[in-house]
Amino acid sequence: MKWKLMTRKAMLFAGLACCAVQALGQGEQPTEAEKKSATTIVLPPSPKALLPDSFDGWVTTGPSKVVTDAVEVDPANAAALKEYGFNAAAVADYKRESETLGMRALRFDDASGAYGAYTYYRQNGWPREEIGTGAASDHNRVLFWQGTTVVDATFSRIGPMTAGELREIAHQLPVPTGNRAMIPPILANLPKAQLDGQTTHYAEGPAGYAGSGGVLPPSLVDFDKGAETVTANYSLTSGAATLTIIDYPTPQIAEAQEAAIRAYLKAGSQAQPPWPKPLTDSDQASLEVRHSGPLVALVSGDAVPDDSHRLLESVHFEASLTGIPQPVESEVEKTSRLLLGIAVLTLIGATAAVVLGGFLGGGRALYRMARGKPISSVYDEEFIHLDLAEKWDERIEVVEVIERPNPEG
Repeated sequence: MKWKLMTRKAMLFAGLACCAVQALGQGEQPTEAEKKSATTIVLPPSPKALLPDSFDGWVTTGPSKVVTDAVEVDPANAAALKEYGFNAAAVADYKRESETLGMRALRFDDASGAYGAYTYYRQNGWPREEIGTGAASDHNRVLFWQGTTVVDATFSRIGPMTAGELREIAHQLPVPTGNRAMIPPILANLPKAQLDGQTTHYAEGPAGYAGSGGVLPPSLVDFDKGAETVTANYSLTSGAATLTIIDYPTPQIAEAQEAAIRAYLKAGSQAQPPWPKPLTDSDQASLEVRHSGPLVALVSGDAVPDDSHRLLESVHFEASLTGIPQPVESEVEKTSRLLLGIAVLTLIGATAAVVLGGFLGGGRALYRMARGKPISSVYDEEFIHLDLAEKWDERIEVVEVIERPNPEG
């Protein structure tokens, strides 16, 4: 009996302990509000996931290679890739029957870096393709960018379905959100009229600027001061022109750099460092520089001075104000605002009632005074009565007149 009693007590204690643990577990579960307020951290996709193992009949000839060093993926352009924010890449070789395909997908920190790397690799004159956000081709090579990824594909043979096959790759690439999805704001300062969109080149450092055909020496641009540049070609009436826009952090830096660039252009053949080839090939009479806010704009090329000047004057900096997001109101603040609103409405209603009562009462009093009556109607005798006594007296007088004998009769 003692052993059975001890067993029952042990089972009872074990059951109570299980219930307590279950209750504690349920109490620790987050509420719906906590779930909504929780911050979701989205990790970037692995470089291997950027390229599939097979698509549209293409099958990898071996495992995809994951590269995290820009020197391994492109030794000649590693410095420029690092300036654009390169962080990883996936490289794979494909085969479909007798055809071959080599493809690499380069991933960057944001969409601006991906766009810059795309314009760095894409040369002027490459035909435009409808793949991803932007694409161009050069014979058997197709280059496009989507989100934070640049894809460089080299086919053994280009077919009619090549663009559609690469669109399938583009649809599978991750799409960034928030600030990582923003393209360079400096692009909005490029005049749209007569612009050749396939000639824009965006740079964030000296290697990317020089490698994409920059007009000025990188040292004169001074990327150490936080500059970024965009270069584009324009087909003006009198000839081709190249517009370079440099964006600096402050207008003061832009003004100082404008003076340095103007002095460099004025030095001509005596300038140090020597003029790059884009400057020596330009008509010196058409070279012009000016600044607008934090922007420095330079026109070069073969257009006549008047056309170059009009193109330069079309570059304007417009400051935009961004509202600072306010913190979310707490429940206490919401309740206090509700009570304050109720009190204000009550006060307004009471004031309106007093004003309306005074208006109606005062109007009636003035009306009575105009008719010669007292202001108040308390003393008015407005009860309904028949005046029977007066009517009876009048009846008696009438009867007496009728019954009185005529003395002449």
